[in-house]
Amino acid sequence: MASKKIRIRLTRSTIGVLPKQRATVRSLGLRKIGSVVEQEATDVILGMIRVVSHLVTVEEI
Repeated sequence: MASKKIRIRLTRSTIGVLPKQRATVRSLGLRKIGSVVEQEATDVILGMIRVVSHLVTVEEI
């Protein structure tokens, strides 16, 4: 069974956020504002997105 894919875009800067949140953004594969990555929608990835939901936008593919 194929899992869902999601597209994650960094929409806000990581300046001024907690170091843990900055590390979460980096571990998702995002670097600059506007950068986009596609990930599998696993529980781990969805939890990471929940931590930095105020910095990213997410859409299903």
